[in-house]
Amino acid sequence: MKIPDPHIIVIFGASGDLTKRKLIPAIHQLFINHLLPDDFVILGTSRTPLTEEEFRHRMTEFLPTDEEKNIQFLNKIYYQTIDYELTEDYVKLKTRLESLNQSLNIPANYLFYLSTPPNLYDVIPEKLALADLNSQSDGFRRLIIEKPFGNNLKSARLLNISLLKNYEENQIFRIDHYLGKETVQNLMVTRFANGIFEPVWNRNFIGRVEISSAESLGVEGRGGYYDHSGAMRDMVQNHLLQVVGMVAMEPPVIIEADAIRHEVMKVFQSLRPIKPEDLQKQVIRGQYTASTIKGQALPGYREESGVDPGSHTETFIAMKFFIDNWRWAGVPFFIRTGKKLPTRVTEIVIEFKPTPHHLFDQNGIEQNKPNQLIIRIQPDEGLLLKFNMKEPGAGFSVNQVNMDFHYSSLAEIQLSSAYERLLLDCLHGDATLFSRGDTVEAAWIFIQPILDAWANDPSIPIYGYPAGTWGPYESDGLMDGEMTWRYPCKNLADDGLYCEL
Repeated sequence: MKIPDPHIIVIFGASGDLTKRKLIPAIHQLFINHLLPDDFVILGTSRTPLTEEEFRHRMTEFLPTDEEKNIQFLNKIYYQTIDYELTEDYVKLKTRLESLNQSLNIPANYLFYLSTPPNLYDVIPEKLALADLNSQSDGFRRLIIEKPFGNNLKSARLLNISLLKNYEENQIFRIDHYLGKETVQNLMVTRFANGIFEPVWNRNFIGRVEISSAESLGVEGRGGYYDHSGAMRDMVQNHLLQVVGMVAMEPPVIIEADAIRHEVMKVFQSLRPIKPEDLQKQVIRGQYTASTIKGQALPGYREESGVDPGSHTETFIAMKFFIDNWRWAGVPFFIRTGKKLPTRVTEIVIEFKPTPHHLFDQNGIEQNKPNQLIIRIQPDEGLLLKFNMKEPGAGFSVNQVNMDFHYSSLAEIQLSSAYERLLLDCLHGDATLFSRGDTVEAAWIFIQPILDAWANDPSIPIYGYPAGTWGPYESDGLMDGEMTWRYPCKNLADDGLYCEL
């Protein structure tokens, strides 16, 4: 694999949890795997006054215990205290970067990672520009911005305008760690590299598409933040709609960032708006309530620390919507996500239409179950194909069987974490797996009317569901006829036989 050019990674908000839990371990793994150049530096910055040694010690908490390799890695880490609002501190930052460039013989290639609260997403880039740290005259300057990218359509547009005043679009990397997962990327290969899938990937053969992202944890001490966000902003607007874009997109001309993101944008432009009169038929929101699991009493969402006792913030969302284009006309898409569900799992279900003639039905009972292709994003990553076969013995009794592939079977191949993949892509300047500004706004255009309806109409219900269940039973009403959600297990292929929750 190509090695990036020598560079300096500047992490804003470096004293926070994301840096020590995700970013530093990801960069460390890239270093161990020899995917980084010999000449690179990490410069952590935050308001917290720390010495370089104190900062390095903090960064060891989630690293492996190989002391020799850790010492080599930690020697590449530096620290500088900064006040995000003071322009002069960015001038000092520029001086420090130039000093590192000269003393370590590293070119002026800078990657700025904003691991900060969202209210600083326009402040830091503007201050960097005032210190002339946005200019690419002597090396690359790239920004990585964490979600949420705006809190609504208006704030997302204002943030895009603010960023594009001082940076080109190709300098801005809006990170979505879901798109860094190996199985999400493999979705494109599954579709476009196999003659058995792409010809049937359309309304003629697919009956419905279902995407579930379940979390077994609750808000885990983040009640104050989550109560102003909710499942729609936290999961649907960014993660899940981006996955929808990759499932539904047309084949790009080439595997290149803009070609792929053009096709995702077309999908978002084709999303059928959900009318106010259809909102309660197509969108179900829920909130987990107190329950007892394995003898342990669990609080409801409104009893969590930092949560308003009268909160109407949703911890569960189920949606039904349509994509009005030639490929997907009439095919329902279903999204489901929530906290305090039975297990942690994210997967895509492609359900194919049944055969037109039910030849093997017996005694008026339909035996043919729909064929399904399940793309498991996490955990137990892999693919599962469900199809019908004859049971041994007399007659033509039909049973559904599984054919599965697990990434874990590739014993000699280590899956990179999402942050490893995305950080490396950014260092290469590859924006394929990052959201573009117009696609972010298009996703908000689809979601904003739903949020507005909830804010303006208190009569729209929010349904309770006991913690540890699959959400409010009203979500089953989104399905037509006898269809139901797939209830996945932690283990991919043994569903229906042994389900580890």
